[in-house]
Amino acid sequence: MLLRNKQIRKMLSSYVGENKEFERQYLSGELEVELCPQGTLAERLRAGGAGIPAFYTPTGLGTLVAEGKETRAFGSRTYVLEQALRADVALIKAWRGDRYGNLVYRKTARNFNPVMAAAADLTIAEVEELVDPGMLDPDHIVTPGIYVDRIVLGPAYIKPIESKFLSSGGRP
Repeated sequence: MLLRNKQIRKMLSSYVGENKEFERQYLSGELEVELCPQGTLAERLRAGGAGIPAFYTPTGLGTLVAEGKETRAFGSRTYVLEQALRADVALIKAWRGDRYGNLVYRKTARNFNPVMAAAADLTIAEVEELVDPGMLDPDHIVTPGIYVDRIVLGPAYIKPIESKFLSSGGRP
């Protein structure tokens, strides 16, 4: 929806999917895109949330990802300096949450949602289930409420598969 409304000027992504509107805007020059390896993106966000301004990684060395960035040798390896990443606003999704903003995720939602919540100045969490305080097992809370500014009860939904491949005998 934000893309269709042209509310996005630049995307920093590890994966852009198969969105035709994204493709159209990028190819026409309406949308700027910076691709970042997924692990590096997660670490940039984690560093931003932890107050670490930058870090060195070997990922991307010798590729376009490292172009124009500082490099430094440590021991026998060379690393690329990556800047931490913070956000003004994070829109995240969790499986369950309480009104204090404590969040529990399911499956791959644990990958980026917790680091995004910590790296943003304002975090808005959509939850499938909103429960009373004290109803979440403290050992299952991944994002504590200190990182969540707003919580919204949204409908449960199933994300459609972008590309479905059926294989027979190991061949697609």
